[in-house]
Amino acid sequence: MAAESETRDRAGAPATPDTAARQAVMTLCAAATGAELESALAAVGYAGPMEARVQELRRPETGLVMVRGRAGGDGRRFNLGEATVTRAAVRIEGGVTGFSYLLGRDAARARQAAVLDALWQSASHRSAVEAALQPVAARREAERARQARQAAATRVDFFTMVRGED
Repeated sequence: MAAESETRDRAGAPATPDTAARQAVMTLCAAATGAELESALAAVGYAGPMEARVQELRRPETGLVMVRGRAGGDGRRFNLGEATVTRAAVRIEGGVTGFSYLLGRDAARARQAAVLDALWQSASHRSAVEAALQPVAARREAERARQARQAAATRVDFFTMVRGED
């Protein structure tokens, strides 16, 4: 019997390339600042009068989620604490629904991220949304590289000298 090699999403369904790409876009939206999301919406052409065509399915609302951890990454789970999360759901013209979940209390950012998620799902806007979010991806990569350089600067290599005593 062959082992399953396909990846699965969190619900247990087989993951598709579109699912992974959408998750990547939603991750970028969650990491973006309000100004970056606003400029992305403007670049896609969905700011100003186009914004009126967005129907809110779930107004941005803030709540708490329990953050769980594992000792050593694979030990028993334990409750680490609570985090504030804001979520939103919108529908754009054409019936496409977008969702967002963001850490923090920024309702405007949550709504903007949900609109970008819905636009990404629309084939006519997908490439424009991906292009508009490239500055966010570049900023995140630059931050990762800076943190890696800082960590490398504090690295200490230990070595043992062999003393000639057997």
